[in-house]
Amino acid sequence: MLRRTIFSKLNNWIIFTLMTLVVVIIVVASMLLINYLRKEEVKRVDILVSTLKFQQEVATPSFEVQGLILQINSSNTSIPVIVLDKDDRPIAHKNIPSEIEKDASKITALAKKMSKSYPAIELKFPDGNNQFVYYDNSQLLNKLRYSPFVLGFFILSYFLFSFWFLRTIKKTDEGYLWAGLAKETAHQIGTPLSSMIGWIEIMKLENPDSEGVHEIEKDIERLRTISERFSKIGSVPEVNDLNFNETIQENFNYLKTRISKKIDFTLNLPTYDILVPHNKILMSWVIENLVKNAVDAMKGEGILVMSVFERNKNILVEVKDTGSGMTKQQARNAFKPGYSTKKRGWGLGLSLAKRVVQEYHNGDIKISQTEVGKGTTFRITIKKA
Repeated sequence: MLRRTIFSKLNNWIIFTLMTLVVVIIVVASMLLINYLRKEEVKRVDILVSTLKFQQEVATPSFEVQGLILQINSSNTSIPVIVLDKDDRPIAHKNIPSEIEKDASKITALAKKMSKSYPAIELKFPDGNNQFVYYDNSQLLNKLRYSPFVLGFFILSYFLFSFWFLRTIKKTDEGYLWAGLAKETAHQIGTPLSSMIGWIEIMKLENPDSEGVHEIEKDIERLRTISERFSKIGSVPEVNDLNFNETIQENFNYLKTRISKKIDFTLNLPTYDILVPHNKILMSWVIENLVKNAVDAMKGEGILVMSVFERNKNILVEVKDTGSGMTKQQARNAFKPGYSTKKRGWGLGLSLAKRVVQEYHNGDIKISQTEVGKGTTFRITIKKA
């Protein structure tokens, strides 16, 4: 069971690592593409600047050259460009917001702002009237700048949601599986149990005062209770029992006679009545599971204390043993279906106990304290009536 749990965790980590790797690859690929587009825009600006410089240097360019210069200038429909003289006065501009086209000061301010992204390109002329070309990314490229992270976020969210959804379906299927297994067990127990009840009645007629008959009758009654427990798993049980002290006391009386005499088993109950809506049969099953786990942990010898007390409008039941205790990893996995530290354990007891407490009684069950070699304390919390 432990190997299976470790293997399952390893698979989860592998899936998570692969999902993260896919997202990282997509984000990096998108960033590389955007960086490539940015470099292409810079190249276009360089060509445009070279064209402007050539136009200034050649007094009377040929008709073909004029056509080429015009074509290069008109091809830029997206990259914002501003040309300032040495006194920061606008000479030319293109692809800037229409609301500032007629305001020279705003054009100059925009040019200075552009210089924070890319350094201005200086056009040097013999007469000393140098010009400066300012440019920035196109609006499309600016919008695409954050797209890799947005895309990565949505893809990762999709992967995580899909992973969560599949795990939820798996847990639901497991829940139906355990419920079906429990009901089938109840059905299988019921058939020989009915026969045993008939035979015990015959034995009582022959020797009604036999001590052995009375003991067998007690065990048959116990089997009937166990069958009822299994039959209630997967259905909505009635929680109409109120006297919580009585339920705990009956469990204690029964279990004390059936565990090792080397275990000092004590019960601490409040002196006043505790009224808690609960299902007596299922709650008895939870207590029995915790006690049996404690007995197994102590290997038939030690101190076992069951305490019931009130705290903040809640009723707490603690089962404390002096057994082998648990590691942090074992404590984290203790309530998972199929997990068991025993070689022959099925890992059903604590997982079903958790389901009974949480789903049927709106309570909580956890390991409140454990230490290897010193023991473990289980705690059940249920709201008062």
